[in-house]
Amino acid sequence: MTAVVTAGPELAPAQALPADLDAWFAEHGLSSRATCRQAQLDLARRNERIISLEGDLGLPEVPFGVEFPDRYRQIGIAEANLVGVAAGLAMRGWVPLVNTFAVFATMRACEQVRIDLAYHRSNVKLVGYYTGLSGGWAGPTHHCLEDIAITRALPGMTVLSPADAWETYQATVAAAEWDGPVYLRVGRAATPAVYRTARPFRIGEAVVLREGTDAAILATGCLLVAEALRAAELLEADGVRCRVVNVHTLKPLDEGAVLAAASDTGLVVTVEDHNVHGGLGSAVASLLAGERPTPVERLGVADRFCRQGAEYPDLLALQGIAAEDVRRRVLARLGS
Repeated sequence: MTAVVTAGPELAPAQALPADLDAWFAEHGLSSRATCRQAQLDLARRNERIISLEGDLGLPEVPFGVEFPDRYRQIGIAEANLVGVAAGLAMRGWVPLVNTFAVFATMRACEQVRIDLAYHRSNVKLVGYYTGLSGGWAGPTHHCLEDIAITRALPGMTVLSPADAWETYQATVAAAEWDGPVYLRVGRAATPAVYRTARPFRIGEAVVLREGTDAAILATGCLLVAEALRAAELLEADGVRCRVVNVHTLKPLDEGAVLAAASDTGLVVTVEDHNVHGGLGSAVASLLAGERPTPVERLGVADRFCRQGAEYPDLLALQGIAAEDVRRRVLARLGS
């Protein structure tokens, strides 16, 4: 793997959208972690410049290293070195997809991400697993509630947070085709499917999943977008019609979608599996403060470590960011 890769086909366009997403989910499952790995393998089958690097996370169900042993490297529990190796490979013409725990990728290796990737605009795709509270019982050492704030603050870094397993597959393909460093936020276990009808994934373009004029719920990430949709259903029973927007790209933020949501509803509620400071809520509030002052209710983890151990959905409820919590906060804001 010493040769400079300067020739070869460009990254192939994403595969044709499936006609039946239910069948796609039946084949690939509901885990964003598994579909991200499948996307990496499919990308490698289409382009010889794709390479996969590991931080001691190898998954047997997606055997990238078995099919492409010359394009797979297990670096081990050495995240700073992992990022540095990826940057060097990118400078030699490869397109590295780096796989490790989000908390170690963005904190233990933060200096390398900042200098080796962001400063040099290295064409590296950094995939962080176990994001937010998705690690469940793993606890505060493996929960990752600060990664959006860190990566959003790095110049030139693109930050993606897809809503379900299908969108994670699409986001992985889009990240590989994007020019420059990308941080891709991926959960751990299976989460509900948000999409039943396939649609293209475009970096920087938020998706309106449900229309409404009384309030706008802007959500990001696996399980949280599903919770936002469930909250909108609960609110409809209360006589409140909410627009639900899937903000799958945190940077660059779809400013047009945010401004339209504020203008059309007059109340914006953000929902994220992240510290309430520095994530989606902060990005939205900052934009609206300068462009269209609008009441913003930010739901996230309230600037504290999650010390409880529980399954992922239960942790969301314990932290006050589940569907019923969204419903209560919207009703309180509307005075209902």
